[in-house]
Amino acid sequence: MASERVSPTAYATGYFWYRHGLSHPALATPEGKRLDRPFSVLMKVLGGGVFKNLMLARHRAIDALLTRAIEDGRVGQVIEIASGLSGRGLRFMRQYGERLTYLETDLPHMAALKRRLLREAGLLSDKHRVLDLDALADDGPSSLAAIAASLDPKIGTAIITEGLMNYLDPASASDVWQRIARTLKNFPQGLYLADVYFVQQNRGLAAIIFGSVIQAFVRGRLHIHFESAEHGVGLMRNAGFASASIHEIRSLPETRDIGSQPGGERVRVLQAEVRAS
Repeated sequence: MASERVSPTAYATGYFWYRHGLSHPALATPEGKRLDRPFSVLMKVLGGGVFKNLMLARHRAIDALLTRAIEDGRVGQVIEIASGLSGRGLRFMRQYGERLTYLETDLPHMAALKRRLLREAGLLSDKHRVLDLDALADDGPSSLAAIAASLDPKIGTAIITEGLMNYLDPASASDVWQRIARTLKNFPQGLYLADVYFVQQNRGLAAIIFGSVIQAFVRGRLHIHFESAEHGVGLMRNAGFASASIHEIRSLPETRDIGSQPGGERVRVLQAEVRAS
């Protein structure tokens, strides 16, 4: 995955998390503030509150499942791939402190920006780091395997991809899922969490127009990988996961409210697990 400059989308979504109380002022950049209003107006004109609800639903649902895994002792280490300017790492470190190690990762320019912002605010530590990661690399210092090798192999580990997989073509997505499954097998408990979408829910005219505008904004094509829950579970099994389930947001008590709103019902959260090697 080639390095590139920080995208307008990263700045805009970073400010979005801050505005909705899910981030820290250190990650609310001037660029994000400048982009926030036009981005929000565009999304509201196109889909009312659909985009806002979708974003909040997937974020809160992933938070809920990660919280469960930490609380029940299955997970004590997290790698978040393509974390952007999300405040999740800060929130979880504030909540769990020494109980948790949290590695935020992204492409070099994005990782450098976040590392600088958090370092200047005094918010990084040995337990909470921001690292360069190329999700498409099989080896090398910025590969997932190399970053995971810095963690304690005796502690259960979660890997999160939020908002990433739809930017990857099917072949690249499959490769990333296999890398994640292989990596998690090196830990006694391995958990993968991601937002997913179904093809049939994105075939209407409104969804097509909405998707086209998003693609223009991010300057890239979006891909929907799952035909159905059964299809998604099969893809995860083929990638090397021992089990997988796909949650409707409204089925989780923690997110029943937002999952029942327009937009919130479009997104699902994937929970996949491995057996240790």
